[in-house]
Amino acid sequence: MKLLTKEIKTKAEKQYEFAADMDKQDVVAKFFNPVGPGTWYLMNKSPKDGYCWGIVDLHAVEVGSFMIEELEEIDLPMGMKIERDKYFKPRKAEELFEELVKNRVY
Repeated sequence: MKLLTKEIKTKAEKQYEFAADMDKQDVVAKFFNPVGPGTWYLMNKSPKDGYCWGIVDLHAVEVGSFMIEELEEIDLPMGMKIERDKYFKPRKAEELFEELVKNRVY
């Protein structure tokens, strides 16, 4: 499965100028590890390369950068890969971040 569709890529690149400013942008895609921890919520992407900003829920919920190519290269057990949630609907980044932090059990 391709992590970035043309539509997702276009939306993410349009928001690149906002960097980590969550109150000005939406999360446009959700990527997840189907066999363990790790969820990446894409806010924006560089038009020049695979550099992305998003909300990362791994060991803690934080805002940070990740490379889309690195997610695509992760080999998981049973031949699985990081997947894109096909049913994810874009939502306000700030609202999603607050919800994830509130519901996180450490």
